Amino acid sequence: MNETKQKILNAALDLFSQNGFSAVSIRDICKVVDIKESSVYYHFKNKQAILDELLQHFESIATDLMSQLEQALSTTQKTFEVNLFKKICDCFFEKYLMDEYCNKIMRLLSIEHFSNDEMQKIYDYWIFDKPLNFQTKVFSLLVSVGIIKTADSKYLAVKFYAPIYLFMQRWLFCGTLTDEHKQFFRENAYKHINNFFKEMAGI
Repeated sequence: MNETKQKILNAALDLFSQNGFSAVSIRDICKVVDIKESSVYYHFKNKQAILDELLQHFESIATDLMSQLEQALSTTQKTFEVNLFKKICDCFFEKYLMDEYCNKIMRLLSIEHFSNDEMQKIYDYWIFDKPLNFQTKVFSLLVSVGIIKTADSKYLAVKFYAPIYLFMQRWLFCGTLTDEHKQFFRENAYKHINNFFKEMAGI
């Protein structure tokens, strides 16, 4: 990719994730990259085109990750253990929620989904629909192999994911993603996972 184009995308993503799409202008992006507005329009039709390319790349990363998780689930159905579930969570946390690029996109979506219908759809799909659907499959499998006693898999997915979402909002989507915030998230997320399975074992 052209170096200037990549710098425009990087600057736009930083600004969008901090201030939201609506609050950032082409001029703001130019100031960060230190180029003229004409240089932006050479690479992009408008600000929306910049956003579209950023979102397209995000969806490519997220789709690939979810495919990897689905593959891991389908190839280990007969030997599925709680430790493997933790490994799946680790992949979801580190390569998705705390991935620098994906995290910035999700912070952008968190800002814009209140006022932008299209962003709302993307936010719902990648923050709620895909994770919950996958987790429902995981809990269905855990029930089928006897790790968890019979229960409603959709309910278990919500019960598991709700605190994770809380921790995401508190530490991962609240501003610049720092190592300290990542560590707070990890500590609380894995404590929740351990407590969740202890509770499930007692059902």
